[in-house]
Amino acid sequence: MALNFAVCVPTLNAGPQWQRWLDTTLAGLGPTMRLVVVDSCSDDDTATLAHNAGAEVISIDRQTFNHGGTRNRLLHELGDCDVVIFMTQDAYILDSAALTILCQSFEDPNVGAAFGRQLPHQDATAVAAHARLFNYPAESRVVSQADVPTLGIKTAFLSNSFAAYRRQALIDAGGFPSHVILSEDMMAGARLLKQGWKLAYNAEACVYHSHNYSMREEFKRYFDIGAFHSQEAWLIEWLGSAEGEGMRFIRSEARYLLNHAPLSLPSALLRTFAKYAGYRLGRYEKKLPIQIKKRLSMHSQFWG
Repeated sequence: MALNFAVCVPTLNAGPQWQRWLDTTLAGLGPTMRLVVVDSCSDDDTATLAHNAGAEVISIDRQTFNHGGTRNRLLHELGDCDVVIFMTQDAYILDSAALTILCQSFEDPNVGAAFGRQLPHQDATAVAAHARLFNYPAESRVVSQADVPTLGIKTAFLSNSFAAYRRQALIDAGGFPSHVILSEDMMAGARLLKQGWKLAYNAEACVYHSHNYSMREEFKRYFDIGAFHSQEAWLIEWLGSAEGEGMRFIRSEARYLLNHAPLSLPSALLRTFAKYAGYRLGRYEKKLPIQIKKRLSMHSQFWG
C-alpha cells in the first residue's frame, strides 16, 4: 500500500528566495505528497505566496513557535499522513526527484526516520563547505542501536532541514521534545533508536543548505549545543561524549582547508577555540544567571 506524505516547513519572513523555494519544492511533490506551511505571522508576503502557490497554510502566533512543540503539533494534526517530511525555508532541493528518493527510504519497514544530504550553497565559505561535506558524506547508510559503540553520538544524528519521520512511530516513541534550545531532531532520532527503529541517511536525496556563520555566531551556537547536552545528559551517557567527534572534525577541517583554502587556516583555528569555549560554557549553563545566558546564546528567547 502506498504511503501518504506531508512536506512541512515552518516559516518566518522567508524573504526574496521564498518563491524559489516554493517552485522547486512543489515541482518535487509526488502524487501522495502535500505541502504544509506553518507560518509564524510573517511581516512579509510569505503566507500569501504559499497560499497562492497551492500550499496548505497554517498561521500560528510568533510567540508560540517552538522547534519541538510546533513539529509535535503537526505530527498529531496530520493524522492522514504516514510520513512527515520536515524542511526549513533556507534548504532548497537539488532536483525534482529529491523528495521521492528520500521517501524511498521507508520501503524498509524498520526505518523510523530518514534524512538527506545537505550540499553547501554556491556562496559558502570553505569552512561552511567543509562542515556540510563532513556531516553529509556521499555514502548512504542505515544505523540502529547496534551502531552506538562504533558511531557514538553520531548514531542519532538527524537534521530537520531535510528529514522525514514515520509519523506514528515517532509519536509512540515520545515525539519531539517540547522544550529544547535546539537539536530536537537528534532527540527524536535517539527516541526512535531506543524503540528499536533504524535511521537512514540517504545521500542520493539532496538539498542546498549551509550557513556562513561569523566567529561570534559559532560561539553562540556551540554554547547552545553545550546547554542542550547539559540539559539532556542522558544522551551523552548513552551515546558518548561529543568531544571525540569534535576532534575528528578538527582534523578533517585542517586537511580540507590545507588543500582548498590554506589562508583560512588561522581563522579556522580561532573558530575552533571559540566553539570549544562556547561549548564548555554551555555545559555549565546551570551555574550562569539568565541574563548572561541570553547574551551568550544564539536562541536567547529560549531562556525566557
